[in-house]
Amino acid sequence: MIIDCHGHYTTTPAAFGAYHDALHARLAAGAGDLPRLPAISDDEIRASIEGNQLRVQRERGIDLTIFSPRASWMEHHVTDPATAQAWARASNDLVHRVTELFPRNFAPVCQLPQVPGGGLEACVAELERCVTQLGFLGCNLNPDPAGGFWSSPPMTDEYWFPVYEKMVELDVPAMIHVSTSCNPAAHTLGAHYLNADTTVFMQLLQGSLFQRFPGLRFVIPHGGGAVPYHWGRFIGLTVREKLAPVEANVLGNVYFDTCVYHQPGIDLLTSVVPAGNILFASEMLGAVRGDNPQTGASWDDTKRYVDAAELTGQERALIYEHNARRVYPRLAGRPG
Repeated sequence: MIIDCHGHYTTTPAAFGAYHDALHARLAAGAGDLPRLPAISDDEIRASIEGNQLRVQRERGIDLTIFSPRASWMEHHVTDPATAQAWARASNDLVHRVTELFPRNFAPVCQLPQVPGGGLEACVAELERCVTQLGFLGCNLNPDPAGGFWSSPPMTDEYWFPVYEKMVELDVPAMIHVSTSCNPAAHTLGAHYLNADTTVFMQLLQGSLFQRFPGLRFVIPHGGGAVPYHWGRFIGLTVREKLAPVEANVLGNVYFDTCVYHQPGIDLLTSVVPAGNILFASEMLGAVRGDNPQTGASWDDTKRYVDAAELTGQERALIYEHNARRVYPRLAGRPG
């Protein structure tokens, strides 16, 4: 079985986009009552999925995608808590409907109603609702709700502990995933996402978070940002700054995905990071769409890169399925 741990609902029906715009119009008008979510039929959801993610899944031989709301639309930089909560709930409910209509193809992960500098009580409540009532497998957690301005404390800080405590209680992981960049110096897809992946890894190296929360699990997407390429720098810094070794301090709880869009990148990732810490992912129909003009293949067809990497059959099985089942144990309760 091949499990893709990183998918987003980037093809939502037009009515959901209208709801997004109405929420923003409300804020521009000085708040007021929240808009009502327009009716979206099952047929509209099916149409948005069958010709897009589901078609690509079948073409590439992927069995299941762990599916979450569109990342750039999480928009955690919006400071109004009521908007954040309404938007997260609506986004999660829509993803849940996808997974109910296609239970063998998609499994849900939730967005949290984060706001810059805000409390995390609403995030804890939404995580619990999604996991206990809707069967979600985990959450996306944004280390920088300010959208490129990094006003939040490091992810090793006690500020984050309420979410971690709930994650451990529910036995669910978080994918570390930022949203839109509001900083014109940092392109959302080409800089902000990769900056966040790299930054959080260094934060974890500097701290001792997993001593406090030994059951906590994170997935760092996009191949870990700069982490594999600069593995020697990170390991060297742990020696220079007398930090705990990465194997003991981080790798028991942190995993990387394969959203890396060329063969040399996958080859580097799989030669540097242990196979037990890599989860297959493609983020299909996400940040990098279309075909590579040099190969004629889709950029996000990451399965072809993993298939071509120098891996043993056992290592490939870990990456394609078994690591995901270990990181997302609630997969065991879903149709297979």
